[in-house]
Amino acid sequence: MGSSGYIGRFAPSPTGRLHMGSLLAAVASWCDARHCGGTWLVRMEDLDPPREVKGSAQDILDTLVALGLHWDGPVVWQSKRASRYEDALCDLESQSRVYACCCTRRELAGQAVYPGNCREGLPHGKEGRLKRFRMEEGHVEWEDLVLGGMSMNPLALGDFPVLRADGFWAYQLAVVVDDMEQGITHVIRGADLLDSTPRQMQIWTALTAERGGVQRSVPVYGHVPIVQNEWGQKLSKQTLAQPVRIDSAAAQILQALKWLNQDTQDDRLLRCAQENQPAATLARAAELWDRSAIPQAPIQWQGGQLG
Repeated sequence: MGSSGYIGRFAPSPTGRLHMGSLLAAVASWCDARHCGGTWLVRMEDLDPPREVKGSAQDILDTLVALGLHWDGPVVWQSKRASRYEDALCDLESQSRVYACCCTRRELAGQAVYPGNCREGLPHGKEGRLKRFRMEEGHVEWEDLVLGGMSMNPLALGDFPVLRADGFWAYQLAVVVDDMEQGITHVIRGADLLDSTPRQMQIWTALTAERGGVQRSVPVYGHVPIVQNEWGQKLSKQTLAQPVRIDSAAAQILQALKWLNQDTQDDRLLRCAQENQPAATLARAAELWDRSAIPQAPIQWQGGQLG
């Protein structure tokens, strides 16, 4: 474990095997933590049973180990933390930051932002199906480690679920509760989660206020570019992204480093990669790590070829 006070994390969802888009985020997070002498944690975000693929959680963990992406401490499983989320929901309800909503997906079809139908109370004769977090006015600002100064209007994002209609806990609440309890100081993740940042910052601030202001500061965020396929779609399990291949682990790590605009011409790094030593490749990459070199534009994956 690191001694710098830096605590980062990688939090995959077990909806399929690890692919190159996820590997990019994992490599960036791991290298940033190790370069800063920090701790790197793994959390399994297994809160959506209908979307989970049997065996994929263990497969992801095995793949991380085979790639040399070793973590510190035990893996945290969100599916075992329902009582923590329940406590957080109660805290938010005590501040009137959460309200019951009766709206269905069909009723909201075609609307990019929740229109606030239930914000001032449920319509007569209706029952709540889910719980939504009430966003507050005022731009949320942060200094992104990759994108620089950021500012978003929370009301433009709309109120969002923290407890789903099917009874499962929603991502936005769970991730904040877990980041708080694990003492996460730095979050390096894909730019597809950029809109989540103001949502999570508002939840974090609300929970900190309710709990006497003794919680850690909001983490520092850095959003690395997403990887797109040849059709401009985000590389994901939904777009049939191919899983990471263990037999060419070091080459795929080298590819991720190239996408991140890191130094991939270093002799020792190249030697480790050519000998397919993923752990040694990562260790050298962490020494050479340059956060300021990370590009902001999406990365184009061409034909699945490395190099």
